[in-house]
Parts: sequence; C-alpha cells; structure tokens
Amino acid sequence: MLKRLIVAVAGASLALTALSACGSGDDGSGSGSGKLVLGFSQVGAESGWRTANTKSIQEAAKAAGVDLKFSDAQQKQENQIAAIRSFIKQKVDVIAFSPVVVTGWDAVLKEAKAADIPVVLTDRAVDSDASLYVTFLGSDFVAEGKKAGDWLVSEYKDAKEPVNIVQLEGTVGAAPAIDRKKGFEQAIAAAPNLKVIASQSGDFTRAKGKEVMQALLKAHKDIDVLFAHNDDMGLGAMQAIQEAGLTPGKDIKIVTVDAVKDGMQALADGKFNFIVECNPLLGGQLMDTAKKVKAGEKVEKRIVTVETVFDQAKAKEALPTRKY
Repeated sequence: MLKRLIVAVAGASLALTALSACGSGDDGSGSGSGKLVLGFSQVGAESGWRTANTKSIQEAAKAAGVDLKFSDAQQKQENQIAAIRSFIKQKVDVIAFSPVVVTGWDAVLKEAKAADIPVVLTDRAVDSDASLYVTFLGSDFVAEGKKAGDWLVSEYKDAKEPVNIVQLEGTVGAAPAIDRKKGFEQAIAAAPNLKVIASQSGDFTRAKGKEVMQALLKAHKDIDVLFAHNDDMGLGAMQAIQEAGLTPGKDIKIVTVDAVKDGMQALADGKFNFIVECNPLLGGQLMDTAKKVKAGEKVEKRIVTVETVFDQAKAKEALPTRKY
C-alpha cells in the first residue's frame, strides 16, 4: 500500500512538472527557454558595412542571451517579406529588419500587428504608417549626405571654375540612397560652382561601383569629384580611376559614406579625401531596444546613432583600433 502511494505521488509530481513546462513555453514567444526570441531579416551581404552590421547583431544577441532567428534576404524584398511571415508563424517576440527598399511593406507589417508582434526597423526606414512599427533605430541619412556636401562646399569655396561632380547612388528605392542624395544636393545648392553632371546607381557594391565609374569616365572627361553613397562603391570607382591612368584623391577627389576599414585605409593613403561615418555596430542598441519593447517599456520612435566624419589625419589615428 505504501509503495502504491509513493508511486501515485511521484506520478502526480511528474504531471505537475509537465504542465508547468508546457505553460512556460506557451507564451507566444516561439521558445520554451524563457529567452527573448528575435526574428531579424538582413538586407544581404552587399558591402563591408553590411557584413559588420550582421556580425554586430549576431554577437550582441549571443552576449545578451537573445534567441536570434536570422535571415539573409540577398537584397531581395520578396525574401524579406517571406522571412517576416515565417517569423510571424514562429510567434517570435519581436521582429526587426533592415528593409531593402522604402516601399511595399504595408501588408506584411499589418500581418505582424494583427499577430501582436512588435516590429523594430534598423538602419533603414519605410514609408508605411508609423503605427505599424515601434521604432526606427539607425543613422540620419539626410544628415550624412549633407555632411559630405558641406565638406565640398568648404573645400571649393575659393574655386573660380565650375566643379564637376559625379554621384554613385545606392540601391534604387533604398532609404540611404534617397536620403543621402537629398542631403548632398541640399548642401551643394549653396555653392553654384558645384554641379552634379551625372548620377547613377552603383547598388552599394564594389563591383557595380567600378563598372558604373568606368562608364562615367568614358562619357565625361572633366570629372573633378566623385561622391559615392558608400565606401564599397567608392573603392570600386577608385580602381576604375586608377585603371584609366588617373590619380584618385588628386585628379578626382573622392567623398564617401560609411568609414569601413578598407575605406579608411584609402583615406589614410590619400586616395579618398573625406568620409562621413555611418556606424554599423547597432547590435547592442538593437538588443536593448528589443528587450524594452518585449517588456512593454516605452522607447523613442526614432533612435539616431551618433557618428562623426573623417579626414586623412583622423583616419590614420582611428585605423589601428577600427573594428570594421
């Protein structure tokens, strides 16, 4: 009789434990571990900046004890939409993504909202209703373009002759491409001698930057300045300039955005002339933000990263400790 009683009590205890375990995993988080589950859709791996951004997010998630569901969209919006729908199906706690382009997100963001899963935008914005996402964490791209333009205005303030500029834009429809162009053109409007004679997308890649610059050099024999929306396009264009028998940084001055290690080295070597920083190390801020959102804490609708600018001297000083 005593043996039967012990067995019965043990069985009841195991049943209660099982019920408790099921209850702890049935919180809509997609994980029974109690960890915050974050679904993140990355644009791709089109540049050194993006690779550093991905590494920052993955390392920060591990350090913060966040269960990261990571997806690489390979620069295709349809892949990101599919990934976000997968995150919704998995019932993650928070969805974050860096959108390939600005438009076309309304339907999937409404699906996330209907599933009561908060969304955080990182690095890039969308043109959807602001009620469909909690916050946007990233750089001020208009300000970045303006910083590049302001430097040129100052650099050529005493120039008597027209200064001919070619612009390598980022991916068509992407927020940084749209905003950097806007900020740059706003800044140089103050100097009538600065003129953009050609502007074309280099898709944020080194290979495309080189290809487009080769075409621009054939079409225009009087280029004074190149403004590239990121370092990788600038580095590709630098190769094209060298192969055309010209000296980058002297025959054609180069201004870029990002400040990745390769770009900073080009600046330190005098092949670039000025870089506006766009910090990819957003992982820590993203994990903090996601945890606050999950806890129901209030977060700012717009979280701007703090960034600087680099000339040759500052690049040389910063290079030894550059993390990306």
